[in-house]
Amino acid sequence: MGKQIRNANPTGPRAVTHPSEFAGLAAGVPPLADDETADTLFDGRIKLYQSRAGYRVSLDAVLLAHFVKIELGAEIVELGAGNGAILLMLAHRYPSARLTGVEIQAAMLARARRNVAMNGLQERIKLVGADVRAIAASAQPGGYDLAICNPPYRSALSGRVSPNPEKRIARHESEGDLGHFLRAGKYLLAKRGRMALIYPAFRCVDLLTAMRATGIEPKRLRMVHSFRGSVASLVLVDGVKGGRSQIAVAAPLIVYDDQRRYTAEIAGMLSGGAGMI
Repeated sequence: MGKQIRNANPTGPRAVTHPSEFAGLAAGVPPLADDETADTLFDGRIKLYQSRAGYRVSLDAVLLAHFVKIELGAEIVELGAGNGAILLMLAHRYPSARLTGVEIQAAMLARARRNVAMNGLQERIKLVGADVRAIAASAQPGGYDLAICNPPYRSALSGRVSPNPEKRIARHESEGDLGHFLRAGKYLLAKRGRMALIYPAFRCVDLLTAMRATGIEPKRLRMVHSFRGSVASLVLVDGVKGGRSQIAVAAPLIVYDDQRRYTAEIAGMLSGGAGMI
């Protein structure tokens, strides 16, 4: 939710110069609103409406969508689905997967539903308006193979709080903290199910400690660096519900080369043509 790699190039989604590119793609989908932009992902294969001033997709969403490992026919749930971008990327990459998105904000939920319909994926992606803090009121336990999450990472009153509710809820723990998201993930996961998250690297210890305390054992970790030799800015972690203690730490993921261009691995992700090496 908005933890962007900073310093260099745009972070992924391409603005559509002429929104008429979307014309006729999905009958019955409400048209672009005045406060929205029409964008694409994966070299135009995914169409996306986004708020001009609110939450917008950044590179962290692309990284998470490529970090997860998904088996044939997997049932996947995203906690805090936003405008549906990660669900759309996963649906594109894994045609057999069935996906559910949970989102508390009504406006974001409505936009996500429009995006799903615009991409013709209503049969594979379901969106639910629910609060992760009370997930048992909206879902039965144990139904998913994988839970994914890009949770808010600042305490409710820390730092600069955006007046825009989409940005505020994405970044600050005003509508659920890390523990709420982890407990919701554990509740929804089947036995030995997996949960994958992206989080600021400076809170890595908090994330790993909270995962273990919740009963989701960290099993795979990869640090994300803007440049080779720079400190890590993000961490990607995959854990197993009820797993044993042992973690594999992958080689660092570098976003930009010395010329401030995307590395080949990142460029492959942005095109939708490759996963993580």
